[in-house]
Amino acid sequence: MKPSPFVVITSIAPPTDAVRAFAERVGDQLIVVGDRKTPPDWSLPPVEYVGISGQESGGRLGTLLPWNHYCRKMLGYLRAAQRGAEAIYDTDDDNTPKPAWGIPLFEGAWQTSAAALGWVNVYRWFTDAHIWPRGFPLRAITDPRAVVSTDQTSVSAARVGVWQAMADGDPDVDAIYRLVDGRACFFRDREPLVLGEGTLCPFNSQATAFQRACFPLLYLPASVSSRVTDILRGLVAQPVLWAAGMRLGFTTATVVQDRNPHDLLRDFEAELPLYLRAEEIVDTVIGAVRGGATLEANLIAAYSALERTGVVDATEPPRVEAWLHDLAAST
Repeated sequence: MKPSPFVVITSIAPPTDAVRAFAERVGDQLIVVGDRKTPPDWSLPPVEYVGISGQESGGRLGTLLPWNHYCRKMLGYLRAAQRGAEAIYDTDDDNTPKPAWGIPLFEGAWQTSAAALGWVNVYRWFTDAHIWPRGFPLRAITDPRAVVSTDQTSVSAARVGVWQAMADGDPDVDAIYRLVDGRACFFRDREPLVLGEGTLCPFNSQATAFQRACFPLLYLPASVSSRVTDILRGLVAQPVLWAAGMRLGFTTATVVQDRNPHDLLRDFEAELPLYLRAEEIVDTVIGAVRGGATLEANLIAAYSALERTGVVDATEPPRVEAWLHDLAAST
């Protein structure tokens, strides 16, 4: 039986068409987290709305998070965990579910890439367009070795910790793509692709499902920009998943994005750490992660190592510990 996830969204707008569509799909299993810019009268029954008045009570994390930052979405994850979620689906208020929306099982047999391929552009598994995900190293964009071919895959059993779906229309790409090309992309319907250990690709928070055992990896770092936080989360998560014997999987598009307005030059500036340091980040995390350690211990070790290299600042490790404390109290 396929999981019925809780859906978590953060929004500063009145209920959008996308939010209403998710509410029709999952009802009160949709949790929307507000911020200081959100309309104070936000309401969409039976959706659970986590407003600003209750965000600093009941745990350690709420008092440590900056306002007007995407990281406040974590308070919605905690609420879903408190309510017994077996899976959390992460998305945004401009992503509308397609008719066949859903998530695959977390255990099964799928086309799985060979191990140790390094950086791969999974978008190219689902399209021939010259397009790449936000956070993909610039030096690899034109590298033919970054495109997974069918002779590099085989059907294998896997325990998937995180599923990332494509998004039709305006998928999650970096500001460089939008500034120099910016064409819409509609992905073809194709079997999922699971990445073997040592094969990695950035994943985001646009259409992403975490199984319960991987809830610790939902942590969104707060000392980086909102354009970096979810990608950094995904770069940290992958070596931690490998150490736990789990994998990252990708599926064809299950949502359509009608993107909210953005200033692309400001996005470019905010994304600079990804252009310059994505490979260093992964190498740092790989060096910090230990086989046999828990997800929680490896998450702490990863962010401690990233603090030492200056990717995040000294406020991050205490927030990681507060997140894990509150999550443990919620599950």
